[in-house]
Amino acid sequence: MRQPTPQLATSPVTFTQLLSSTRRGARLARLLGVTELRSWGAPRALTERAEAVVAELAANAVFHGRVPGRCFRLTLVFDPSAGHLRVEVSDAQGDLYPQIVTGAAGSDVLRLGGRGLALVTALADRWDCVPYPPSGKTVRAELIDTGA
Repeated sequence: MRQPTPQLATSPVTFTQLLSSTRRGARLARLLGVTELRSWGAPRALTERAEAVVAELAANAVFHGRVPGRCFRLTLVFDPSAGHLRVEVSDAQGDLYPQIVTGAAGSDVLRLGGRGLALVTALADRWDCVPYPPSGKTVRAELIDTGA
């Protein structure tokens, strides 16, 4: 009689790093994120989507969430068994929450920038923004590997 081989559940792995609120810090967030995901053996398609999401959220933290003398935080949580990745970027500017601009007002914004959250919306399965005490915010994006 054959017994099914028990599958070991893999626990989620986490990476967290404080980075300077500069262009260099945003670039480093993207590079560190990709390096961690590759070291965890994350699927290539998921890693590529995550790279763009991390780049956009880190850039937003630097350009829109910067408070002089304060860093931003990148957190990645990957559950290999579920193919689920959560990307979190926390910054110190809690009074400005991200919004996607649509309609006629959106066309002017898109020429000057403003495509970041539209890109995050397209690449992530869902995203939201929550307070990051005492005075900041965290933008969270969830990506699920579809295996395609």
